[in-house]
Amino acid sequence: MQELHDAPLAPLTTFRLGGPATRLVTAATDAEVIAAVRAADDSGTPLLVIGGGSNLVIGDKGFDGTALRIATTGFELRGTTLELAAGEVWTDAVARTVEAGLAGIECLAGIPGSAGATPIQNVGAYGQEVSSTVTEVVAYDRRSRETVTLANEECAFSYRYSRFKADPERYVVLRVRFGLEDAGGLSAPVRYAEAARTLAVEPGDRVPLADAREAVLKLRAGKGMVLDPEDHDTWSAGSFFTNPILTDEQFAAFHARVRERLGDAAEPPAYPAGDGRTKTSAAWLIDKAGFTKGYGSGAARISTKHTLALTNRGGATTEDLLELAREVVAGVREAFGVTLVNEPVTVGVSL
Repeated sequence: MQELHDAPLAPLTTFRLGGPATRLVTAATDAEVIAAVRAADDSGTPLLVIGGGSNLVIGDKGFDGTALRIATTGFELRGTTLELAAGEVWTDAVARTVEAGLAGIECLAGIPGSAGATPIQNVGAYGQEVSSTVTEVVAYDRRSRETVTLANEECAFSYRYSRFKADPERYVVLRVRFGLEDAGGLSAPVRYAEAARTLAVEPGDRVPLADAREAVLKLRAGKGMVLDPEDHDTWSAGSFFTNPILTDEQFAAFHARVRERLGDAAEPPAYPAGDGRTKTSAAWLIDKAGFTKGYGSGAARISTKHTLALTNRGGATTEDLLELAREVVAGVREAFGVTLVNEPVTVGVSL
């Protein structure tokens, strides 16, 4: 187990932002992960768990405690059952399932980060969410001080949310198990309209797995959502805000504000979200509130490729990023009466 003191954390995040940790431990096995967590808990030391750092905003002052970087490896296929160690690189794991001819996570290609983070955030894109394929999550329970296995229904998955995100101080994910599908080399039904258009098929159709993965990678790259060290549009956390989900009453008030601002013919994006609720588009709200692609004049700006990504153009600080985020939140609230919620986890800072 590697240990460093006063260790920079910015290089471990896709934003490349944040101050140092008092202590940085890198764990390569589940046993090392558990030992590091127990040591921190026994000594009352604050603990920050880091996977791929793709959903993390760390304050400029850093983290006064132990940062635990999970670098475990393990990819095991048994028929259509996949088990991933938490430290496995997610996009590589997706590529390997496609090569194996198994469907279910092919439209989650190109998402940066580690496998262990996927159930925490209930990662989703282009019509797929991991909650539809996760069967079990193996985690260390800091409360009971034992390793537990949680079935899908125990994970309390919802839109970009889970039991793990609701109680971040309790569980440390060690392994994730998925139930995939052998559809003869074909993808799961293509659900997302933009992906279907790119593939020149109808929503609900299946396509060769490799075609689905390549189409998603192409779409993500066009939005700066595939990591590239040379492209500052990818120095981000991907989508910085979640899509708002509104009650019928909230959506009616929002709809009225849209027509007041944009004209009687204006129609905001609206998708049924169950239980009398409607999901709308955060990217649309940001753009229509006046924050267009490339907005900003400092080192932190909105991506030139996608309004939902806030980016470090090089030389930014975390405070630069947060100032931009606060400006966007305030502007959208003033324009449409909707409050955006940040998707990345914040450490030592808040909006």
